[in-house]
Amino acid sequence: MVRRVSIFGSTGSIGRSAFDVIRHAIETGTAEFEIEALAAGQDVEKLAEQARVLRPRIVVVADESRLDELTARLAGTGIEVAAGAAALNEAATRPCDRVLAAIVGAAGLESTLAAICAGNDVAIANKESIVCGGPLMLQEAKKSGARVLPVDSEHSAIFQSLGDGKQLEQLTITASGGPFRTWTLEQMERATPGQAAAHPIWSMGIKNSIDSASLMNKALEFIEAAVLFDVPASEIDVLVHPQSIIHGMAHFSDGSVIAQLGTPDMKTPIAYALGWPDRIPTSVTRLNLAQISRLEFTEVDENRFPSIRLARQAMNAGPGARVILNCANEAAVSAFVAEKCGFLDIARAVEAALERFSSSNFASSKCETLEEIAELSRYGHFLASDWLSNAPSRAGG
Repeated sequence: MVRRVSIFGSTGSIGRSAFDVIRHAIETGTAEFEIEALAAGQDVEKLAEQARVLRPRIVVVADESRLDELTARLAGTGIEVAAGAAALNEAATRPCDRVLAAIVGAAGLESTLAAICAGNDVAIANKESIVCGGPLMLQEAKKSGARVLPVDSEHSAIFQSLGDGKQLEQLTITASGGPFRTWTLEQMERATPGQAAAHPIWSMGIKNSIDSASLMNKALEFIEAAVLFDVPASEIDVLVHPQSIIHGMAHFSDGSVIAQLGTPDMKTPIAYALGWPDRIPTSVTRLNLAQISRLEFTEVDENRFPSIRLARQAMNAGPGARVILNCANEAAVSAFVAEKCGFLDIARAVEAALERFSSSNFASSKCETLEEIAELSRYGHFLASDWLSNAPSRAGG
């Protein structure tokens, strides 16, 4: 069977891993793929390189100023070239078996929703889209018949472990603990962006790496699990598991716990999402439990890592608060990367934004339209930036 796939965010870490999965399958003859669309933000050199290998029907760059360069790089290939947000959305609607949605941040929501409304199955690697617009996405998927399949390793693990989901008691997602797992608050107060981005296990982009250091990535994944699997937040737990071998677990009423294990390599969940309900062979290192010999688990220290607590707070406050949590974090991470605030100020800014949001006119927002979500996104960025600019005694450390 030939699988027709589109990859949005193809030059990022998830997109590059998907490229490797597809190229390996084609070269080994274990699966057949046709690429409908490749899309990326502005890395036209990498985008063109991928296009020359995978031969998609269309290539889109979000940054319209890079269109001429992309066109020149793909001259003579016969590949259609386009640029801008409207082109991204149009490409997402083109019929295919699966759209891999891997554009980082809330910016990926619009094209993901366009794909769903068109009836395309979406392999969702953009947790921020689920956090900000999950109910809207699932509502539109129900109308169009599209399926939303998880790509994050934790949600892929749960998806594989759930079975029919009957008599489920609890879900557990795991966190590696990131580079600051054993650091004190005093050490984290002085952490640099380079230290925060140096993940000990996973290879990710800088934003996701810093989210891992603060455990905000796990907070977003906590919300994603609640939305995707329609499970109350009170029935989802997060454990720190530094080996990153068990990615997620489903607990059932008879005492059984079903877990998915694998080496920490995103090519495995990507391949599962692209091939589902079949499996696509990959080149990932095979798991050797005897060699690993030990698996450790601890509870999250919410004094050092308040992100999970903030996620629970946002879940209880409603869909608008989830948008604020995500977008305030995006603004604070950007400030940290620019060395305009300290590492611990990220969580402080998010908490301050949630508190201010709770007494605002936006607090009852239902997030039922893209316009409403976009307005809340801007507000979340403003709240975090405003707090950071008015907290000089703590920011900039």
